[in-house]
Amino acid sequence: MSQPSRVLLQTTIPTVIDDWHIGRFSLLRDYLAGLRDATGSPLFEVTARDRDPAGAPDSVLSQLDTSSFDELWLFAVDTGDGLTEEDCGAISRFRQRGGGMLVTRDHMDLGCSVCTLGGVGAAHFFHSKNLDPDQARRRIDDTETSAILWPNYHSGANGDFQHIQVSEPLHPVLTDPDAADGAVHCLPAHPHEGAVGKPADDPTARVIATGRSTVSGVAFNLAVAFEPSADGGPAIAQSTFHHFADYNWNPRLGAPSFVSEPPGDALAHSPEAQRSIERYVRNVALWLAGRPVDTALAA
Repeated sequence: MSQPSRVLLQTTIPTVIDDWHIGRFSLLRDYLAGLRDATGSPLFEVTARDRDPAGAPDSVLSQLDTSSFDELWLFAVDTGDGLTEEDCGAISRFRQRGGGMLVTRDHMDLGCSVCTLGGVGAAHFFHSKNLDPDQARRRIDDTETSAILWPNYHSGANGDFQHIQVSEPLHPVLTDPDAADGAVHCLPAHPHEGAVGKPADDPTARVIATGRSTVSGVAFNLAVAFEPSADGGPAIAQSTFHHFADYNWNPRLGAPSFVSEPPGDALAHSPEAQRSIERYVRNVALWLAGRPVDTALAA
């Protein structure tokens, strides 16, 4: 019996009830914790937590490189102060020792603390830090929520889903043997996604999936994959944490009071889209742990 891979789901804010605290990612936590291999053994041991109070290094992130975790899913939901220098150093060393990472954020400058992370942080473009090198993309896309500036790609309402375009060659995290063409084609929608792209100086990175704005029709990057190498473990830079949030999987579970856009319910009525999203999440978790994405599951 193989040991479960240890997964850390972590936000970059202390626990604040009326915010995107880690409790708002409970469906992701429960899904990963519930996966079993063909022998019935758990594939993942999941720890989900918010960061410690701001002003000092986080007790877990600042020692991540010496921990027993195999992968980190970092939900950058802060406004710029979510990671200390000590946190960033340990996270970078964690990946250098082979640890897997998914780093995600949201619109404008939400989650811009990840800019201080080497490698994966460079794949995230914000409004005032690490701007998109393509100046034509520094423009408002979502025109419905006027307080939110670029990047803010509108892929649909929270609670709906978007059809994605996979990039060739098909990346392992986007494989879906149960789909007609063998690929994942759905992710949760969000009215104002952030921006990601391949860092120009990193040959291990490439864009693996794109979406299309329902407002402007503009194509935008959804995920950038970093292949494992001698310099670091596997990693994913994702355009928004809303691809993994409870509210986007099931709006009835609620959102912080500052969320003003009316939700949709298309995802609730599409078992195929739900299955596709779960497949992507499973693939990412397996790939980040260095396991085959076609690992057989319990019947």
